[in-house]
Amino acid sequence: MSARHLAIFASSPAIGAHAQVATLHYWISSWYAPTEVNFLPSCKGSTTLRASAELRPPPSQRERSPTIMASTLRRRLLPDERGAEVPHREDSPIDQPTTHVHVVEQKPKKSKRRNTFIFLLGSLCGIVGAGFFASSNDLIDFPEFGEISVDSILDIVPPGLVKDLRDFVQGERAVAETYDSFSVGMQAQAEGLEAHHPMIMVPGVISTGLESWGTANISRAYFRKRLWGSWTMMRALVMDKEIWKRHIMLDKRTGLDPPMVKLRAAQGFDATDFFITGYWIWNKIFENMATIGYDPTNSYTAAYDWRLAYKNLEVRDRYFSKLKSYIESAVVFDGKKVVLASHSMGSQVVFYFFHWVQSESGGRGGPSWVEEHISSWINISGCMLGAVKDLTAILSGEMRDTAQLNAFAVYGLEQFLSKEERAELFRAMPGISSMLPMGGNAVWGDADWAPDDQPNQKVSYGSFLNFRTGNNWTTPAHNLTVQESLEYLFDTTGDWYQNQIKGSYSHGVAHSRAEVEANELDQTKWVNPLETRLPLAPSLKIYCFYGVGKPTERAYFYKSPDQPTQTKLNITIDIGLTEGNVDHGVIMGEGDGTVNLLSTGYMCNKGWNMERYNPAGVKVTVVEMPHEPERFNPRGGPRTADHVDILGRQNLNELILRVAAGKGDTISSHVVSNIREYAAKVKIYDEESVPEAADNAS
Repeated sequence: MSARHLAIFASSPAIGAHAQVATLHYWISSWYAPTEVNFLPSCKGSTTLRASAELRPPPSQRERSPTIMASTLRRRLLPDERGAEVPHREDSPIDQPTTHVHVVEQKPKKSKRRNTFIFLLGSLCGIVGAGFFASSNDLIDFPEFGEISVDSILDIVPPGLVKDLRDFVQGERAVAETYDSFSVGMQAQAEGLEAHHPMIMVPGVISTGLESWGTANISRAYFRKRLWGSWTMMRALVMDKEIWKRHIMLDKRTGLDPPMVKLRAAQGFDATDFFITGYWIWNKIFENMATIGYDPTNSYTAAYDWRLAYKNLEVRDRYFSKLKSYIESAVVFDGKKVVLASHSMGSQVVFYFFHWVQSESGGRGGPSWVEEHISSWINISGCMLGAVKDLTAILSGEMRDTAQLNAFAVYGLEQFLSKEERAELFRAMPGISSMLPMGGNAVWGDADWAPDDQPNQKVSYGSFLNFRTGNNWTTPAHNLTVQESLEYLFDTTGDWYQNQIKGSYSHGVAHSRAEVEANELDQTKWVNPLETRLPLAPSLKIYCFYGVGKPTERAYFYKSPDQPTQTKLNITIDIGLTEGNVDHGVIMGEGDGTVNLLSTGYMCNKGWNMERYNPAGVKVTVVEMPHEPERFNPRGGPRTADHVDILGRQNLNELILRVAAGKGDTISSHVVSNIREYAAKVKIYDEESVPEAADNAS
């Protein structure tokens, strides 16, 4: 599900507004977490929780090269690449715990003609659906549809096909039943796990609903209705787009509410369980937590307005003060320290909170506050060093999902919400800019090198924005690295945007402990783990759980706009370029489909092993989860590792329950990617071994 659906529906006059509304949320969520189905071989079956000596190892024959992963896209191999040998690596060693979570699979029976009937069923549903939508449109008229019923359809289908179709449906139902919403919690309960620590969940970007509290004329029709994360949002976006934009965009100068508009984050579990009806976010985790004894008395969702810069979360909403108060109350009432569980951008919010709560200019809790109140931090798919797709979204309103549309779909999307409009929206939400890539060339590479470059790779990932020679009179004179791309972004946007972002965030590297300690006094550094340290909490435990093995945007080709005099954008993705590992101007690397592996994995595997970033010696446990989606399941099933869908992954839920139940010490690190190899190549070093060149690396 991606922007392709939006473009097709928005541009077709034969399909009504109801059909447009029903597909819009797929595009809106695609920037955050594309849910494209990868038709890869996978095992389907029941899963049970069992104690054993180690985590289930990854499939022995899984290929981990991003070049191979990118082959799921349309790709033309160069002649000398066709016979290239695929590099392999040995699995990372795993420490042996006393007990551990292990997933046992039981394969259900499969229909021999499974794919055939998927196609037939889909075709039939498509025809009937098209007739349904068209029946209310004067452009297309099929009076014969009035005589059609399910029985009449089955009468003309061969009996053998009907029988096989019923067998297939029963098989699919059996698979669904083995992944019951509460199954993980019920098995954990059977093992004796129960609620122990108070739990606080901090959601990721865009997953919290935003509701209107304005009473001006433009807002009264939407009072206390969600203009983000509901069907009201869909209707407003389609039928009243300009009013919706006025509500969703913050004031460009202040970064706060625009005049006559007031949007606030929804509160409670309802704020984050579903993005929209049927599209779950945290709901599966809530279900399993409830099964072992959690409810609103010992758990809490710390929803926030993800549009705001982090400093303004406190200025406008007193968010961090409320979070601090709730944690302190939970410790007093329950007599146990709290477990924080965060996802995506929420992990940045937690890291910022650790600095704010102990600072004299923030929560004034002192250096011992985290040690006294926080037991563990579960960091789920945290974009600790940002995401490269965030930069292109803000630069030109584009990302992979929009770049790979066909010409007809691009036209429809541009008529509905143009690149320029999308870039304007993203820039007017300073919270999104918190995920601009951090670490500069030291982390992301330079023109000729990047730590995650693959053997025989012709163009380095470090060359981030690339330009073909030719009629590109609005493009820079040379290719740009990530660091240069950030400078280009600031140079080509308004002063208001530069002031908002530079006054809220920092993207550099601190190479000495003295720099790190000095940065504890500078709130613009608090979001960057390469410039500040973990709290002085030696008993704190950090668990990094994130997905690997799904192609993720890593670099791009750009060009001048097709009609540069009719847009304020200087450059756009070169969607006409498909060559080698470049697919419609996008080059894929490693990650979870949204956040790059270097971002989710570097601090957990290397950065927080350095004394200046972790002076208290906080223990960090890393569990990587390979992306192994089920066929035909749009959310991937119980073994997906997609950035958002991982929240429904079975063994992730198992691990969260273990930490919440006070059994986190039974979890050991399990790394299946090349992240440790990449991390060793990043040009950030222990203070006593910093090469002279490192001073210029960032």
